[in-house]
Amino acid sequence: MVSMSNKFSFFDCNWKNFMEKSIPCVLLIDDDKATNFFNERVVTRHNSFDNINTVHSGKAALDYLAKVENQVAIKPNLIFLDINMPAMNGWEFLVEFAKLNKNTTEGIKVILLSTSSNPDDVNESIKNHSVDDFINKPLSLDLLDNVIEKHFQQVF
Repeated sequence: MVSMSNKFSFFDCNWKNFMEKSIPCVLLIDDDKATNFFNERVVTRHNSFDNINTVHSGKAALDYLAKVENQVAIKPNLIFLDINMPAMNGWEFLVEFAKLNKNTTEGIKVILLSTSSNPDDVNESIKNHSVDDFINKPLSLDLLDNVIEKHFQQVF
């Protein structure tokens, strides 16, 4: 006979996720399709995010946010933004993001996600008011736990 405590100890790590609230929407912005695929898998495995959207450029992200403004797309609560992208890099995206309607951008946490260990990137992210955090790739379940704890504690 299996006791209830033994039976549920197997599910402890997932049980917590079922008992908590979730973040309605995350937007992943990265020009590398493999990175977006990997990050989408990690975010999906975390079980704290309801909708995961991916785009492959800063321009596509602005187009997505225009759909949010027109109420035809779900507003992201969190954006993971790659810095180094062709055509429109993460910094250029942030300039345009700051120009968007405040009703569209209000409440969105923007986290720079980069392989860069360049101190200038970290310092620039600190200066940019639209940036809430800077973390190094790759995403992991532990990093997502830290992001939630640091930026979404009021939700949970």
